[in-house]
Amino acid sequence: MLPRKKITLTLLLALSLLLPFTGNLQVAEAAQQSSQIDAVLVVDDSNSMNKSDRNKISNEAMKMFIDMLSAKGDKVGVVAYTDRIQREKALLEIQSASDKEDLKQFIDGLDRGSYTDIAVGVKEAVKVLQNGADPSHEPMIVLLADGNNDFNKASGRTQQQSDQELNQALTEAKKDGVPVYTIGLNADGKLNKAALGEIAQKTGGKSFVTDTADDLPQILSEIFASHLKLKIVPIQSITANGSYQDVTVNVPNASVLEANISIMSSKPVEAKLYDPSGKEVAIPSSDVLVSKSKTYSLIKLLKPAQGDWKLKVKGVAKDKIDINLVFNYDMELAMDQIPAKTYSKGDKIDINSYLISNGKKIQNTSLYQDMNAVLVAKDLDTGKTTETKLGNTGDHFKGTFEIPDKHAYEIKVRAEEKSFYRETPPVKISAKPGGAGTGAAASANDADKKPFPTLAVILGVIGLAAVLAALYFLLRMWKKANQGFVGQIVIEIRDENTGEKTYPQYKKLAAFKGKFNLHQLLQLAPELRETEKIIFTPGANDRIVLKNTSPSTLEKSGRAIDATKGLELKGGDRLTIPLIGVDKTIFLEYLV
Repeated sequence: MLPRKKITLTLLLALSLLLPFTGNLQVAEAAQQSSQIDAVLVVDDSNSMNKSDRNKISNEAMKMFIDMLSAKGDKVGVVAYTDRIQREKALLEIQSASDKEDLKQFIDGLDRGSYTDIAVGVKEAVKVLQNGADPSHEPMIVLLADGNNDFNKASGRTQQQSDQELNQALTEAKKDGVPVYTIGLNADGKLNKAALGEIAQKTGGKSFVTDTADDLPQILSEIFASHLKLKIVPIQSITANGSYQDVTVNVPNASVLEANISIMSSKPVEAKLYDPSGKEVAIPSSDVLVSKSKTYSLIKLLKPAQGDWKLKVKGVAKDKIDINLVFNYDMELAMDQIPAKTYSKGDKIDINSYLISNGKKIQNTSLYQDMNAVLVAKDLDTGKTTETKLGNTGDHFKGTFEIPDKHAYEIKVRAEEKSFYRETPPVKISAKPGGAGTGAAASANDADKKPFPTLAVILGVIGLAAVLAALYFLLRMWKKANQGFVGQIVIEIRDENTGEKTYPQYKKLAAFKGKFNLHQLLQLAPELRETEKIIFTPGANDRIVLKNTSPSTLEKSGRAIDATKGLELKGGDRLTIPLIGVDKTIFLEYLV
């Protein structure tokens, strides 16, 4: 029974990390695995909010956000501020339902006070994350305010001092990769939209504005999904008629770990739930959790069975009901082991690849229906990359790789559809004279291979000094090829036809060694393939070097930059890349 003008059902199918998998498979790390969240909820608790949020809907929205988090693992902190910190709760790792109740009771106990200083709240939220965030989690700050400051004249505090403190906090947040999402409440028409928008823009967050606090639960749901890069798919709209109405909730496969169903309405709402076998499931029960507040109810399904679940919803006649699904999958992409042997030009290698979950092949053929897969082969001698489409058999992808030359190659499979993509780890094979295949020693009797000279022959021909020089050179090359990266790159893409810009994506670089190209950071999107020729290599002093051989011209501070011979980037550097082949512009920022 929830005060809201309409009912919104948001289904969140959350992704988590798989257990290590062993066996005759080469298993990919999921390309877009869902991360745990470390969130600080910051709320303006001044008296000015009595007009903007008379019924404390902001508190209800924060509580719903907490309930939408995973049953275990996420961290949440709360900061309530006026011109000082009213109350604060450090990051609490959620391990049980009682932890969530603890947080919600803390929020219910917040009282309002005089004066307002946004800098105080934002600065404290950044500090909370710096002191308690998990480096492997996705940090975020959500700020609910009207954007206006109201200083206590007796304190001597000035707007200039506040702005300086706020800018310093935002600089630290940006450096740490912490987006600040702002929600402006404009019920009294005095919202400072520009100030809140600037806070979000400076940190790569997103800004929302509403004239009624009743919209807050829906906005926080959107922030939650947006931060985890989950896709909301509208599936149905109905109008309540006073009787139970059926809503189908499809769980596509056994890899779904959680499903959150949030129900919001200004009138009483009742719900029943039936599993795919048609059996009614008690709410709550061992695998179904439920949370209720003044403005919402949330049903969480834990490891739900695959198939069509039925949700029966009974609302007051004429209330509109909107239903949305957010899908993500606990899946990886595997490839059958490539035989360890020596290879020759013209040899053919059978390729078989398939989706797995928890180390087992996924049998649900519907997952493959809209997916395409390619074999990506990189010639390690020339640097040229080719893609060959693989056949989709309905439960796996198959094809053949014919070795085109006496070179070394790196091959992998990439499968994708509109909402995600996965890759297998790259596998190296060699058809070079004197080389080995996938780890097997080369055959000395192979007529196409020339045996490598013994050390004694080398010493007799070129001398010990030349050997040592060669070893030194090889060691330097090996170190260069395995040198790691630090920091992250923030990416935004603007569609020049519509002017719309994508949500900032934070790409951590620690997983790359030696070099990588921009196309990899862009999830290998086919329309952005020209970015394959924009290459990054590690530089000294936590810098990276960009080399551009693509037709695109790079711009820095509005000026064209020649990066054909390499451009060194330090922390905070920004680049603009207008693409030639498509009407899109890429914005990059390197953060250390």
